[in-house]
Amino acid sequence: MNIHIPRKRFGQNFLVDPNIIRQIIQAIDPKPDDAIVEIGPGLGALTQVLLPMTKHLTVIELDRDLISPLRMACVDLGELIIHQADALKFDFSTLETSNKKLRIVGNLPYNISTALIFHLLTFQSLIKDMHFMLQQEVVERLAAAPGSKAYGRLSVMVQYHCQVEPLFQVPPTAFRPAPKVYSAIVRLTPYETPPYHAENPELFAKIVNQAFQQRRKTLRNCLKGIVPIKCLEDLGIDPQLRPEQLSLKNYVEISNLTPN
Repeated sequence: MNIHIPRKRFGQNFLVDPNIIRQIIQAIDPKPDDAIVEIGPGLGALTQVLLPMTKHLTVIELDRDLISPLRMACVDLGELIIHQADALKFDFSTLETSNKKLRIVGNLPYNISTALIFHLLTFQSLIKDMHFMLQQEVVERLAAAPGSKAYGRLSVMVQYHCQVEPLFQVPPTAFRPAPKVYSAIVRLTPYETPPYHAENPELFAKIVNQAFQQRRKTLRNCLKGIVPIKCLEDLGIDPQLRPEQLSLKNYVEISNLTPN
């Protein structure tokens, strides 16, 4: 039997702890008619539990060396559809079904997790929810409140699109090989209607991005050239504040008042 050696370039850390697997499955609470898509199934730790429960599962795996072992591990468990592809470039709209939104799950490689979440948000209308294993620091950033060190562009942008629920911590010992950091499970549920509406989503994203690129500067300086000082003053926002002191609502209001 060939033993797969985890590849550093793919950020592979395989989940091996049955108790953690059980907790993840409980959090997902899969139903037989769910349209579940697993990103990076690896050796199939979650796949082999999900597939018998749903009878039908789509997975996206970049490492072609894992395809055959995964298929073998899941034989007779249900219908497994494997896309050998890079999830960062994958068109998730090709998986759309007429009456079911996608439920995305995955143990995401640390080196692509943020980029992949932003990619998935471009398909927000097709997605019911997402359950991810991420580096704990990333989960803290996703859920961070204004004024905290972890609060930044990722917090604002993801919280604009989704309800963020950190679920539980996962120790390094749950993986092979063991990473050097703790992980955590998070649930992201895209809003049908966002709590705050940005009239120009591209401008909103641009303002948030520019603000946090220079987060140590005041709003007066870091938003220079894109947001007139008068917009901040009209909203009662002190231009001497720093980017992490503003709420999601503040950023949406600023973008809605800023001339395009």
